[in-house]
Amino acid sequence: KDVRSRFWTTHRRVAEESEGEFLERHNSDMDIVLFFSGLFSAVNTSFIISMGTNLVADPSDTTNALLTQLVQIGLGNLSAPVTTPAAPASAWSPSSTEIWTQAVAYASLSVSLLAAFGAVMGKQW
Repeated sequence: KDVRSRFWTTHRRVAEESEGEFLERHNSDMDIVLFFSGLFSAVNTSFIISMGTNLVADPSDTTNALLTQLVQIGLGNLSAPVTTPAAPASAWSPSSTEIWTQAVAYASLSVSLLAAFGAVMGKQW
């Protein structure tokens, strides 16, 4: 019984030392992942916000075309053809490059938030 007691005592001491080093090393790694994924998410979000205006038609173009029509109507040119017809907003669409850029930006934001979530779960566990 004395041999078993010494074995488990030695085993516990060695296990605590190796697990302590393991947990300390991985805990600091999780802190680094949290820091950089948070920083990347903040920068990525600012880029997404600045690119968001490219996906919407410019409302001043439609307003200018409608004002031009109103001025021509006010001048009595009802029968004259309008030189610049109002561009309906439904005819405008963003380019495929802008859509792909936005999709990649949102995908990278999702992955960085998932990495931060994983790091938080790893620290809590």
